[in-house]
Amino acid sequence: MLMKVLEERIRQEGSILSDTVLKVDSFLNHQVDTQLALEIGEQFAQIFANRGITKVITIEASGIQFAMATGIALKVPFIYAKKKKAVTLNEQVYTAPVYSFTKQETYQVCVSAKYLGPHDKVLIVDDFLATGAALVGLVDIVSVSGAELVGVGCVIEKSFQEGRSLLEKKGVEVHSLARIAAMSPGEVTFVRGEQTVSQQSLVIENAK
Repeated sequence: MLMKVLEERIRQEGSILSDTVLKVDSFLNHQVDTQLALEIGEQFAQIFANRGITKVITIEASGIQFAMATGIALKVPFIYAKKKKAVTLNEQVYTAPVYSFTKQETYQVCVSAKYLGPHDKVLIVDDFLATGAALVGLVDIVSVSGAELVGVGCVIEKSFQEGRSLLEKKGVEVHSLARIAAMSPGEVTFVRGEQTVSQQSLVIENAK
């Protein structure tokens, strides 16, 4: 089961920098296990099957591989929202402000109106759900475009942060493949239904 595979990879290869920061850059968002990424795309396609999805959307950069894999599985295009408007992007765009807690800055993400509109049914895909800032920005862009939002799929969710509740308050359906209830150096607790399961032996890294 993919959930258990992800949990085991997090346990074996994840690096905890604090009780809120988890690095998974050895297999998810810097160096990418391409087979795992394709399996993640297949899983999201199964979860949201028969929903009439016409586009998958994410924000550059670390969600791109999973949005692309999901688009391949669903046989639909994927769009990645740009963090900076390119000089070649001179047509109408939809924009939303997004605050990055890792970079401590706010940036405007944008999507060309040429590729997103009222005829679309959209699935949002991203690597992490934590504070929800980036995903809320995408939800707002989909709303302004007039497209129908089918749901949000996230690879890893930090369930102890507010992201899920912010999305669900907006009426958004959220599915995460691995849900973390709590973490600290050397230990992570996963959510499984109504239960939590602790796992130890995580790699501990200095935050320098």
